[in-house]
Amino acid sequence: MAAVVLVGTQWGDEGKGKITDLLSQDFDYVVRFQGGNNAGHTVIHDGHTLKLHLIPSGVMYESVTPVIGNGCVIDPKVLLAEIDAVQSEGISCERLTISSNAHLIMPYHRDLDGASERRLGAQEIGTTRRGIGPAYQDKATRLGLRTQDLFDRSIFREKVAAALTEKNDILDKIYGLPTYTVDQLADEYLAYAEILNPYVADTAPLLNDALDAGQWVFFEGAQGTLLDLDHGTYPFVTSSNPTAGGACVGTGVGPARIDRVLGIAKAYITRVGSGPFPTELDTDDADGDTFIRVGHEYGTTTGRRRRPGWYDAPVVRYAVQVNGLTDLAITKLDVLSAFDEIKVCVAYEHLGQTYTSVPGHQSAFHHARPIYETLPGWKTDISACRDFNDLPPAARDYIAYLEELAGVPVSLIAVGPQREQTIIRNWERR
Repeated sequence: MAAVVLVGTQWGDEGKGKITDLLSQDFDYVVRFQGGNNAGHTVIHDGHTLKLHLIPSGVMYESVTPVIGNGCVIDPKVLLAEIDAVQSEGISCERLTISSNAHLIMPYHRDLDGASERRLGAQEIGTTRRGIGPAYQDKATRLGLRTQDLFDRSIFREKVAAALTEKNDILDKIYGLPTYTVDQLADEYLAYAEILNPYVADTAPLLNDALDAGQWVFFEGAQGTLLDLDHGTYPFVTSSNPTAGGACVGTGVGPARIDRVLGIAKAYITRVGSGPFPTELDTDDADGDTFIRVGHEYGTTTGRRRRPGWYDAPVVRYAVQVNGLTDLAITKLDVLSAFDEIKVCVAYEHLGQTYTSVPGHQSAFHHARPIYETLPGWKTDISACRDFNDLPPAARDYIAYLEELAGVPVSLIAVGPQREQTIIRNWERR
């Protein structure tokens, strides 16, 4: 099991940080392959609570090399602040490695992100307004700047000048916002070059050489399957590919080298931001309030209250197909201990048609009516369980039902926020 990809199966916020923290110690490299500081992982370990937005969770372990892959977009100011925050906890970042091909988030990207959302009004996508989408847009139109550009002053200034020819017109004439000069951006960004230089490398050969040498590599995704630019609930998606295929594109490691794909699913479901959500509970629903209160459901990056709902099996079934999942990890099973009965959405109904996976047409998904099965709760604290047989029968039955609906085994079960509060089944440890 040398190469494993971890992905979210829902709309993000599935608890990927906890599972990555748990498994990272078994790997030599932990690689973030997409996204920027629009995502966040909360990691609790050895008295430290870290909210990581760019640095891979493996930074916690001295034996792990954390890598930010070429598929990521980086705001240098944010990254350096995060490095400082991690090191202030006594955790070294000296092994951190950043792809020289990762694109940079520029100040005008943040400005355009916020201005575009304000202009959309009620139709806003719900972005974090941190410039991620505009940075990926420039990457696609070949107007972006890469991390390696920081190390050639003339190339950097030339590329900034080309970008500002377009960006300043948009900022000024469309949004009425202040513009930028080449000197202004060069003074800020070239100052980052000396600090970042020790971390930057050509990471694709680094990772392939590691696999050739028999080392273990863990690919850490951000966001979730239904936020994927191609396979998610477009346009209410992120600007990259958090599905398993994105791990290959975002790191330069070929798909034949991947051994297992682990999907993370919360025992219920939440999402942050706008977009369809078939099992969403109303804001005044008592069960929804319980999910928020007991599960502490507020976004790591934004602090926004998450939208809660019951577990959606069609969504996870779709994620199994799109990602080629070999295993599932179910997180926050302990939160369900608060309920007498537990609902599971097993299918949708729309205009007389039944769907057991995510419908191919957006209108059907937007208006889908969930079809529920109701299972008995267990009303018992399970946070001390460490073996599957320690769980009450109703909890074991719930997991078995999710396995049946998904068609893949549940190999890890989280019963609390601490890394040791995890039941491990059928998963090879090193």
